[in-house]
Amino acid sequence: MSWTRGLPGVLAVCALLLVAAAGCGSGAAHGRRGAQSPSPVGKVLDRTDGSGRHYRELDRKQAPEVGTEVTPDAAGGWDVRLDVRRFRFSPAGAAAKAVAGRGLAYLFVDGGLVVRLRTATYHLSAGLVPHGTHHVTARLYADDGTVWAVRGRPVESTADITASGAETATPSATGAASPAGTPAPPSSGTGASSPDAG
Repeated sequence: MSWTRGLPGVLAVCALLLVAAAGCGSGAAHGRRGAQSPSPVGKVLDRTDGSGRHYRELDRKQAPEVGTEVTPDAAGGWDVRLDVRRFRFSPAGAAAKAVAGRGLAYLFVDGGLVVRLRTATYHLSAGLVPHGTHHVTARLYADDGTVWAVRGRPVESTADITASGAETATPSATGAASPAGTPAPPSSGTGASSPDAG
């Protein structure tokens, strides 16, 4: 057998060995049906929010924080401003994966979802806040839909407001509760409201 005839065969065998080796990963999930690879950010907990989205636990030093401020406007509606720390709003179309300090805010009135926000400001129409006292809550989510959490509690903040009807309403309190109950953090930026249907 000549050297030139054996070379293509040796190269083919080497190529097959390389392909086979690349297909044999050493990940912990290999060989288990339905197993997921570990999350690169935080720890996904069994606990979920009201819509079934899992909490993603972070150490307090890494976790984002949010403060909620709600003020009446001249037309009878409400201006909402979120003050965030260690958090940036992701643009629409961001990859559906958890990245530390990124995501969006869900805005709730009395526990009902109003809008998903990709900016720090939003205008609530007067129709969403009828006469009486209401709770406006901002909760931070990762782009994969998990809830950022610290010590098993969601990273959120609630402001209580009272709509008095005919006259211009005033907020009864400004929520600034972060996961650890710290005061409202400084703002990392504002922008026009950017509701997200996702």
